[in-house]
Amino acid sequence: MTSKVYYIKKQQQDVMGFLAVNKIEFEECDIAANEANRKWMRENVPEESRPATGNPLPPQIFNEAKYCGNYEAFFNAREENAVYAFLGLTAPPGSKEAEAQAKKEAQQ
Repeated sequence: MTSKVYYIKKQQQDVMGFLAVNKIEFEECDIAANEANRKWMRENVPEESRPATGNPLPPQIFNEAKYCGNYEAFFNAREENAVYAFLGLTAPPGSKEAEAQAKKEAQQ
């Protein structure tokens, strides 16, 4: 069990570190110490994104009340330089993501 907790903690730190470095505002919602946060997270993860058994594990990422995805989806978006789109945000000018988006639009 200890390694699983560490794993989840590492994923949370990975997400928060990325957001902080990129100056993306975020609010950390502790579900371990706050029952209301835990309940809200569990109720707002869409049915199709829930595990087959048990409850969704953190980190679960939301933009306000809009569900963005879990850590795996965040990681994939980061690998594809698409985190701003994943979060429902506009990529800042000059960012890799903005450049990739402009190149994609120019090809259409």
